[in-house]
Amino acid sequence: MKIDKVWAVYFSPVGNTEKIVVSLAKAIGEKLNLPVEKLDYTLPASREGVNFFSKTDLVIWGTPVYAGRIPNKLLPYLQNHFIGNDALDVPIAVFGNRSFDDALIELRNTLEDNGFHTIAGAGLVAQHAFSTVLGVGRPDQADMEKIEDFSKKIVEKIGILKTSSQPIEVKGNNPPEVYYTPKGLDGNPTVFLKAKPKTDMEKCNHCGVCISRCPMGSINKEDPSDIIGICIKCHACVKRCAQNAKYFDDEQFISHKLMLERDFTHRAEPVFFI
Repeated sequence: MKIDKVWAVYFSPVGNTEKIVVSLAKAIGEKLNLPVEKLDYTLPASREGVNFFSKTDLVIWGTPVYAGRIPNKLLPYLQNHFIGNDALDVPIAVFGNRSFDDALIELRNTLEDNGFHTIAGAGLVAQHAFSTVLGVGRPDQADMEKIEDFSKKIVEKIGILKTSSQPIEVKGNNPPEVYYTPKGLDGNPTVFLKAKPKTDMEKCNHCGVCISRCPMGSINKEDPSDIIGICIKCHACVKRCAQNAKYFDDEQFISHKLMLERDFTHRAEPVFFI
């Protein structure tokens, strides 16, 4: 099939999904000798208006996995602000060494509903946003080599496609019905929906990075310690604060994080569908 442009589209609060999606898109663009354009919808200001694609576009689309699904606060935006117009698409679910659960099939279904044709897909590993040890250093060199091989297979598939194919078969419950239930160290479910980041004001220098990088626009512009909106626990404020002034201290949240670090230390491997 004829392709004129490769797109890297992503939601990436801490930068891991961006790294993976852009790397894959660039690898494909180089092989096809095509330009690569980015569409980053992480910040509130970028989520305005409707985005239209064309049948000569190839879109590499990535999202981090939150509770085994697409981040639920972003799902309505995905459903209502992207028109595929028969563009080819590769959905990517980026998970923190536990599992991508139903996120990939949910992303695939959403894109198909929006007029995209999914021709490949993957569940790829990155360092967990909650943790400094879970999946640390991922994606690493071994991951990037597999992503490079995946790019070759996508290019090969595009070369033999004559018409739009059926949606790529991926793992997951179809349709997705439940979210992953987080558990604590004692094995019981934990609830931390209302947990919000705290600020060590002795370390904070009021640089404003946390305010500008919050994907929900939930940090008071006048007072970085004041969370005035929804917190999706993405850890953008924590990971991007050069002063290490942001942190979570909610007991149930901490218990869940420690459980993940105890029970999911194995090296999870990326999974590819093509």
